[in-house]
Amino acid sequence: MTTEPSPALDPATPPAHPRLSLALGMFVAVVAFGLLVFGLSFRAGLDQASARGASDLALASDRLTTGLQRYRELAVFLSDHPTVWARALSPDQSADVARATTNVLQNLADKTGAHSLMLVARDGTVLAAAGEQTLPKGAQAAFNRAMSGALGVAHFVDTDQQRRYVFAAPVFDPGGPARAAVIVNVNIGLLEWGWPTEPSAIYFTDDYGVVFVSNRSELVLRGGLAGPMPVTARRQISGHDLWMHEAGPYIPSPALHITRPLPVIGLEAELLMDLKPVIALSSLQAGMAAALALVFATFWFFARERRRTLAEANTRLEARVATRTQALEIANRDLTREVTERLEAEARLKRVQADLVQAGKLSALGEMSAGISHELNQPLMAIRSFAENAQAFLERDNAAKAAENLGRISELARRMGRIIKNLRAFARQESETITNVELTAVVEAALEMTMGKVARAGVTLDWTPGEPVWVRGGEVRLQQVVMNLLSNAVDAMSDSPDKRIEIRIFAGQEGGTPTRLTVADTGPGIAEPDKIFDPFYTTKEVGASEGMGLGLSISYGLIQSFGGRIRGANRAKDGQSPKGAISGAIFTIELIPARIDRTQETSE
Repeated sequence: MTTEPSPALDPATPPAHPRLSLALGMFVAVVAFGLLVFGLSFRAGLDQASARGASDLALASDRLTTGLQRYRELAVFLSDHPTVWARALSPDQSADVARATTNVLQNLADKTGAHSLMLVARDGTVLAAAGEQTLPKGAQAAFNRAMSGALGVAHFVDTDQQRRYVFAAPVFDPGGPARAAVIVNVNIGLLEWGWPTEPSAIYFTDDYGVVFVSNRSELVLRGGLAGPMPVTARRQISGHDLWMHEAGPYIPSPALHITRPLPVIGLEAELLMDLKPVIALSSLQAGMAAALALVFATFWFFARERRRTLAEANTRLEARVATRTQALEIANRDLTREVTERLEAEARLKRVQADLVQAGKLSALGEMSAGISHELNQPLMAIRSFAENAQAFLERDNAAKAAENLGRISELARRMGRIIKNLRAFARQESETITNVELTAVVEAALEMTMGKVARAGVTLDWTPGEPVWVRGGEVRLQQVVMNLLSNAVDAMSDSPDKRIEIRIFAGQEGGTPTRLTVADTGPGIAEPDKIFDPFYTTKEVGASEGMGLGLSISYGLIQSFGGRIRGANRAKDGQSPKGAISGAIFTIELIPARIDRTQETSE
């Protein structure tokens, strides 16, 4: 009888600690690989975030610079104004001249939104003013520079803790020095009020590090030489400045810090972009890479161990082939089953990935179909109406009228194709050609498309076509906007006793006031005016055929693509309406007037 050596005493069996060391080394390698992937992904994310942040900061800087530039030009314009110039050179003139100067300043202050306008003599005497009647102390530096013959600029905080930005333009004596200065005082808070909401914290600091302008109210007037942020940690990664701070719950931390000097207005623009999405994405990518590496490492480790075990078994099988054959076959079957299971797992993983890709495609297709169905519904209804009319005319043997209706159907089909093209261009941010469009004809075409719905709803239409009014835009896209406003107005007045739609066109001037188109109804008004242009926001009942909330959002984008704007508001019962004191909603479209050659217009 032969005895087999104990496995614990078999010299061919290696001790357990090399295996543990190998497993520990593999784990360390997987962790290091995950950290490497995290670092590379984080740096790539920082580059993308920096590009987006720089673009956002440039837009905010241009917005502030442009807003202040308007008041700078106002100061220069007033310094050359004949009435202001006469008052500055002859301060002892009659009270009529003083009143005329004050009226000029007050008129321009009302139109431009300036906090105050004043004409100040060289000795500091206020010769005329609109708003404040005395020169603020913070504006003295700008006034002194204007008296030296240059354009003075200053910013300060007044006694009411209001931030002011001042421009001082000198008024020169012909052939001599400056005799007075025009002071334009701007309330920075009014400029901030009209800014769009930004996800990042944007602020503008002066030479002392004090935040003078910001889209975060908690940062305003904070800081000093040490800066407005209580920075707890600061790090440079790939040339990017990363901050950790305790500035408040609404200021992103950790954040990417980006700066942009603005020497024109004497401020420095700064932006703090939230890095949590970048960190989360990098962590996800690193985790996935580490998990994949761990799977391969584990597979390799177990395969290596199995090969070693098989080698040991083969060495012992030379003497015990008969007794070990069955065990070896079992081990081979287990190995085959494990390999099969792993292959099946890989196949399932590929199927899941393919399903995820297909789900993303279906989601995008669903959004596109929703927008197209909403925008094409009204032309389809018109086609249906014309088709029914054509059938009726054919039954009456009125072929001419039937042909006319069929022609209109053909035209509507072509318009639907153009609408689809416009929707595709809007969705892909494509640029469409902007031409001169006759606004009255656009309204007439939109009314023709919606007149059936207006008549069925019992709505009275208050509209009188006038002289042609030409604007810059796209004919089909403008028709879309007007049709959407008319349809919304009809739907809003479903429960109103007095159903009336008023359409007005107010012609503008080229290079001056914009052309305005207003559509007003007598419905209940707008419950949330600030949200009416948000996508998928609707006040219609759930399940309504046209209640997806995309129409006004698309209209907003179309009008902006023409360089115009659209806004909605409620009509107060003030009695100013031509039909009496009524309530309801009013939508106003402002468009750029077009330059039209009158000879060509006559020939056309």
